[in-house]
Amino acid sequence: MIEQSNGWKRFWNSGRFWKALVAVVGYIVLYQLAGLALGPFVGDQIDQDNLFATPASVFFGLGAAIVVGSIILLVFIASVGWLRPLFAKQPIGGRWWMWFFVVLVITPIVLRFVGIDYGFYGADVVATSLFVGLLIGFAEELLYRGIVVKILRDAGHREWIVAVSSALLFALSHSINLLVGQPVIVVLLTVVYTFGFGILMYLVMRVTGNLVWAMLAHAMTDPTTFLAAGAVDASSGVAHSPILDIAGPFNIIFFVAALIALIFIRGRVAHPAHV
Repeated sequence: MIEQSNGWKRFWNSGRFWKALVAVVGYIVLYQLAGLALGPFVGDQIDQDNLFATPASVFFGLGAAIVVGSIILLVFIASVGWLRPLFAKQPIGGRWWMWFFVVLVITPIVLRFVGIDYGFYGADVVATSLFVGLLIGFAEELLYRGIVVKILRDAGHREWIVAVSSALLFALSHSINLLVGQPVIVVLLTVVYTFGFGILMYLVMRVTGNLVWAMLAHAMTDPTTFLAAGAVDASSGVAHSPILDIAGPFNIIFFVAALIALIFIRGRVAHPAHV
């Protein structure tokens, strides 16, 4: 077929695990380079003491590089002809029990929305944070539950392997935070949490039948977490609500629930024919 005559397309449409790794590493490198390139131009907009002090600080501190990353991902999937497949109905259906994990993901989001100390922020900061959350959810889910999952499925892997591998790559990518000086224990806890969260995002995508719903769930998780704590991967002087005490343990619950879910994940997408 014509669309398979392009060597670039043939390469990516022949699924191999190492190609998923190449895609992730390539994205991380380009994303980090984008952040370094933008730094001299937007660095003075970022409040180093309080990232959530102004809308500009939030956007340039968290969102600017993600915008570049999103463009890179969109250009990539367009170049290999994956724009429609990645946003189409999932090729393998979900099971009824997977809806439990959708509720599990939504519950702490609702609790944080209720418990956030909105008086600590301006409305523009909250709005910008939610917008940045949409960017994060779009880019990270497009990469890990979109591109990576497609490559692994094209390689003929069982869905258990697809779920674990995509979540593991997602989790390990957060270890790069060591390079920006985060304490080792914080990074390790983040890796553990994001592995569990990655499994849940796979379940959300599969049971809802579309990648977009995982993007939206992810998009609401990150900004509500940031605003509840008043910082990224830390806490600040923001007032603490008892409601947030209920949301806090969900980080652990996510990981435990993910391990339980792995016992029941079944299925395999038929290996596509290449011509």
